[in-house]
Amino acid sequence: MALFYDCNDASIRSAALSAAAHCISSGQLVVLPTDTVYGVGADAFDSAAITDLLAAKGRGRDMPVPVLIGSWTTIEGLVTSVAQRTWDLIEAFWPGGLTLVVEHAPSLAWDLGDTRGTVAIRMPLHPVAIELLEVTGPMGVSSANLSGRPAAMNAEDAQEQLGDSVAIYLDGGPVRSGVASTIVDVTGEVPKVLRAGAISLDELRTVVPDIAG
Repeated sequence: MALFYDCNDASIRSAALSAAAHCISSGQLVVLPTDTVYGVGADAFDSAAITDLLAAKGRGRDMPVPVLIGSWTTIEGLVTSVAQRTWDLIEAFWPGGLTLVVEHAPSLAWDLGDTRGTVAIRMPLHPVAIELLEVTGPMGVSSANLSGRPAAMNAEDAQEQLGDSVAIYLDGGPVRSGVASTIVDVTGEVPKVLRAGAISLDELRTVVPDIAG
């Protein structure tokens, strides 16, 4: 049976995060709050756990799992190089609602789905997510919902959809925005918005003026 922790209760938050980190290292799934929607996550480098994540959502490999990280500098170990305009976007909008699609380092031993050599990376603006990521390292995290249903706005909604396929639910209260992150592909010469979301095109263009909408 899945465990449910109220991370707004300071007396249990540390134990909850420790339990969640243990589950991640053991190849299990954890639901966690982010600044956009609730996510269901696994160790990004555990291919069996990522397969379980996709199965829990009823989602195919054709929709690869994004990766959440707990600090800016983590991205340097996941890609071959980071262009200056990519750093400009990171400095302006991380942590926050911006997901960047980058070419991942070919040496990485992970399988996030049919990524074709790329990975979608984000640093979320939520203390529970950041504190967990600081312990676990990069996590594959997708929205905590069954494929085709709305993303969960709270932990109870996530549990109603995903049930016991998840080991631990970390309740951080309702999400603030409920708006999915903006996705920007920075693998080409000119960055391109793939999905409109929490960060507007106008905001992005204050940093990279020629970004394609």
